[in-house]
Amino acid sequence: MSATWRKWVLVGVVGLVGCKTTGSAVREAPERPRQEVHFDPVSVTADLELSELNDEELFAGGTSAFAANDFARAARYFGRLVDFHPQSKHRNEALYNAGLSYERLEQWEEAYLRFSELADAEKGTGDALDAAFRMAETQYHLGRFTDAAKVLGTIAAREDLPVGKRLEAQVQQGVCELESGQPEKAEATLRKVTTTYEGLPDKDEVEDYFPGQAHFFIGEIYRLHYEEVKLDPEKGSDALANDLNYKAELLLSAQGNYLRAIRVGNGHWATAAGSQIGAMYENLYEHLVNSPAPKELDAEEAQIYREELRKKVRVLLTKSINIYERTLEAAERIGSQNAFVAKTRKSLEKMKALLLADTDGAPLPAEATEPAESEPHT
Repeated sequence: MSATWRKWVLVGVVGLVGCKTTGSAVREAPERPRQEVHFDPVSVTADLELSELNDEELFAGGTSAFAANDFARAARYFGRLVDFHPQSKHRNEALYNAGLSYERLEQWEEAYLRFSELADAEKGTGDALDAAFRMAETQYHLGRFTDAAKVLGTIAAREDLPVGKRLEAQVQQGVCELESGQPEKAEATLRKVTTTYEGLPDKDEVEDYFPGQAHFFIGEIYRLHYEEVKLDPEKGSDALANDLNYKAELLLSAQGNYLRAIRVGNGHWATAAGSQIGAMYENLYEHLVNSPAPKELDAEEAQIYREELRKKVRVLLTKSINIYERTLEAAERIGSQNAFVAKTRKSLEKMKALLLADTDGAPLPAEATEPAESEPHT
């Protein structure tokens, strides 16, 4: 609760005074010394500007401030209404809007406190249901992934909700499970989403954002597995070859799920998926060019190794450039502008410069021009 809304001053003074007794022989007990006990004052500064406003005025002021993107002021007005006008017909809406205001300010704990008072994941509808979603998001930003997944799992299990709402909750649940370090559980949750979506007779009843997000994050799970595989020449050529093949398989598995995200057709996740595919080829390229030849190779064998490696590197460069270019073309076609677009554009220029710096004029192997849409491993 904001420290500007109230002022409380607590000072405890306890007087301990000796009592008197009466009887045939009147005797006054000696007065005990007076004692005073002082407690430290606890204060929250009053918001004098708002103290004279009624709930209607506070709601109007908060609404106006929110519309003007003055979220700090909006939070003050809505918060004042919530705390000092508990019987107001605007209280629930003000509570939700106060949470939204803090969310815009990225004050996640304050947002959580407001949303949690209104949220009802088990039975809520309207603002109570929306507040449950938003509460889970604040928990996500606070790093409380397990708590967020539990709230979202409760919503996802509700048969009384439309399928779109359940899928939205389930996707976000999977993301939180992934963030909490449970990739297997996350993948199982996200695959339930994609299975449900593919089984819908009318996919238009579900917003394509969430199925696209589900496929994208399954791709992310395989990308994380891909990054865990380290290419170490010290292991020897056979072990290095096995690790490289396994790493390539994981790349293709990630690519397959990213491609499915693209096919769903949501602009945001399609752009993000294309960017990640290109980035994985770029990453593998960097691994290869920075990897020394296995020590067991003699000079002649090491030279052959480097020549073969250079061919594979040029393949990866070309594939990465093709994917980046097609991602940007798609982004321009649908008018998508997000962080992935900027990242893709920057990476494309880098890959072009690297390919240009390679002065080998030999033709590329056929695999360099294979279409990215070829069905990869899953």
